[in-house]
Amino acid sequence: MQPADISATVKHIDWQRPSVIALVAANLVPLVGVFVFRWEVFPLLFLFWLENIVVGVSNVLKMLFAAPRDLARWAAKLFLIPFFCMHYGGFTLVHGVLVIAFFGGGLKDQRGLFPSVDNLCQLVTQNRLEWALFGLAVSHGISFAHNYLWLGEYRQAKLQSLMNQPYGRVMVLHLTILGGGFLMLALHSPLAGLALLVLLKLVLDLRAHWREREKFAPQKD
Repeated sequence: MQPADISATVKHIDWQRPSVIALVAANLVPLVGVFVFRWEVFPLLFLFWLENIVVGVSNVLKMLFAAPRDLARWAAKLFLIPFFCMHYGGFTLVHGVLVIAFFGGGLKDQRGLFPSVDNLCQLVTQNRLEWALFGLAVSHGISFAHNYLWLGEYRQAKLQSLMNQPYGRVMVLHLTILGGGFLMLALHSPLAGLALLVLLKLVLDLRAHWREREKFAPQKD
């Protein structure tokens, strides 16, 4: 990301918006893990991957509530929502396998190619990710409730746009973060480098949040 992009993000963000406050707070929680629990690369990247699941659930809710009075869209939702769950779910699952294999050393008690829900829960507990994950979930919940429902973004949201939206965020964010993760492994996970990864993710999330607000902002008469 160029300095000009960071400057534009900082300039246009409404820092008093509840969803922005929650987003910043949730993204700063991992700093506690880095400095207090001495997280290395894997817990941080695994947490960022877990957020993909939260994003997917949030997006399903957005699709469900989009234009609720349009009967034709309800018919489309019967096909598009299950399709999104399968497609995005498969995409996220493969991504998670790669994160666990490259940065977590794989799972010793894993049966089959993909980790089970129990495997994932064990990783969350072992790496003390509960509160950090909870914070990220609350952040997305506040954004959904305040921006999408309360401010009426659901009236302008289109199903096709919602279908595609999470992929752009995931690709940009995680290609950047994964690149930083490999660099931190090469440098043996210095705390300053991991803290910079957290702050980089915060900037990328703020930029994605700003673009989403512009895209789905209710039209003015």
